[in-house]
Amino acid sequence: MSKLPTSLELRSAPLLHTPRTVEQIMRHVVYALLPLCAFAVYAFGLSAAVLILVVTASCLGTEQLFSRLAGRATTLSDYSAVITGLLLALTLPPGFPLWMGAVAGFIAIGLGKAVFGGLGFNIFNPALVGRAFVQAAFPVAITTWQAPFLDGRFSHFLPTTLTLPLMTPPDAPLWYGALPVDAVSGATPLALHKFERVATGTLDLFLGTTSGSLGETSALLILVCGAYLAARRLLNWRIPVAVLASAFVVSGAFFLADSQRYPDPWFMLGSGGLMLGALFMATDPVGAPVTPRGAWLFGALIGVVTIVIRLFGGLPEGVMYAILLGNAATPLIESITQPRAFGSARPAPPDKTRP
Repeated sequence: MSKLPTSLELRSAPLLHTPRTVEQIMRHVVYALLPLCAFAVYAFGLSAAVLILVVTASCLGTEQLFSRLAGRATTLSDYSAVITGLLLALTLPPGFPLWMGAVAGFIAIGLGKAVFGGLGFNIFNPALVGRAFVQAAFPVAITTWQAPFLDGRFSHFLPTTLTLPLMTPPDAPLWYGALPVDAVSGATPLALHKFERVATGTLDLFLGTTSGSLGETSALLILVCGAYLAARRLLNWRIPVAVLASAFVVSGAFFLADSQRYPDPWFMLGSGGLMLGALFMATDPVGAPVTPRGAWLFGALIGVVTIVIRLFGGLPEGVMYAILLGNAATPLIESITQPRAFGSARPAPPDKTRP
């Protein structure tokens, strides 16, 4: 009679093995975001550089604080807090006060991530949670824009950058030469079209010569950086394709119905934060469906809601709310798109002949 083994060794199947760790994946996302940050600094100068640093530092500090409060080892090495900080900063206007940026970073990590249990447990995209908070708390500051490529942007701060809490910005100095800051500030292309019916050229939108948040002005650069992640298979390509395709189709239908009232679909794709949201926020694997059909439905929902808000809502932009709504709908989307388990039988239909 053979002797039974005294121990049993369990190993995962080879199909579950992957050479990529969370840290490696997150690091490549940081690489993809760095060109966007560099272009933001080039376009908006010193204020943009310091704002990116302050928001990212706030996210890192908050991450470390909550790790200590929870009695866990530090999680700064997984780069998730860095990504949250960079993405959050890229959604803010160039002259956003630094102290408000620090508050946004604290809310993004504390309320958007830590209260759910940390990385992998958050329901909503943390960067958008921080952005939504400052949208509600500081509506004037979040909708104050400056034109890009102004003289003196590398030697002086925008007046609103160094505004202290509970204080109004100082009188605008003439550090742009002969023009006061108020004279060179400008609305975003979406706001110009929605409230003034002024169109912006498609080439300007894709090259990044317009006003807007730090990381949303150059649609072409966002596409290139997103393509880097897609080429390395670090994002679900179905989601951004579904977002952009649905936005193009819906806005195109309205444009064909009334071209005098509604902008063309290329304008909708290149303006605002649609590109940034589709490629870097909607694709967050934590808050997005994992099923292929779910990814298509998730992306289409975001694209349609974005266009509806832009055309019929009180705000010119709707990407943030569309993605947060998509995050909330993810459990439902996964439940209705979950494939049938292999080998299982469908339930038999009820017997209608029986009383």
